[in-house]
Amino acid sequence: MKRFSIIFLKAVLVLIGIVALLFLIIMPSKEGRATNLNLISIYTDPFILYGYATSIAFFVALYKAFKLLGYIGKNKIFSPNAVETLKSIKICAIVLSVFIMVAGLIIRFTHNKEDDPAGFLAICIVTTFASVVVATAAAIFEKLLQNVVDMKSENDLTI
Repeated sequence: MKRFSIIFLKAVLVLIGIVALLFLIIMPSKEGRATNLNLISIYTDPFILYGYATSIAFFVALYKAFKLLGYIGKNKIFSPNAVETLKSIKICAIVLSVFIMVAGLIIRFTHNKEDDPAGFLAICIVTTFASVVVATAAAIFEKLLQNVVDMKSENDLTI
C-alpha cells in the first residue's frame, strides 16, 4: 500500500506540473492583456515573462516534492538530504509568494483606469496565502525532521 501511495502522489505531482505548464503556454493568448497581440508579442510582453520567471520557483518546488517522495519511498526520510529538500521547498514557497505579491502591486498601481484589477488581485491574495501556508508547513516539517535527524545521529555516535 505504501508503494502505491508514493506512486500515486508522484503521478499527482507530475499531473500538476503538466497542467501548470499547459496553463502557462495556452492562457496568455486566450485571456487578459495579450488577447489582441500576435504570437511574438505575447511571449515578449514583460509581465508575461515575469509570470514565466515566477513559475520557475513553482516548478522547482514541485521537483523537490517529487524528490522528497523518492526519499520517503526509499525509507530515507530521516536523512539530511530530506531536510535540505524541505528547506528548498520552503525557500521556493517564500520566493513564489514574494513574486506574486510584487505582481499584484505592479498591477494595482499600473493598471489601466478603465480596467478593474479586482479579480487578478484576489487571485494574487489567494495564491500568496497558499504559498505562505506551504512555506510554513515546510518549515515546521523541516524543524521536526531536523530534530529527528539530530537525535538519530546522536544515537549513532553513542552506540
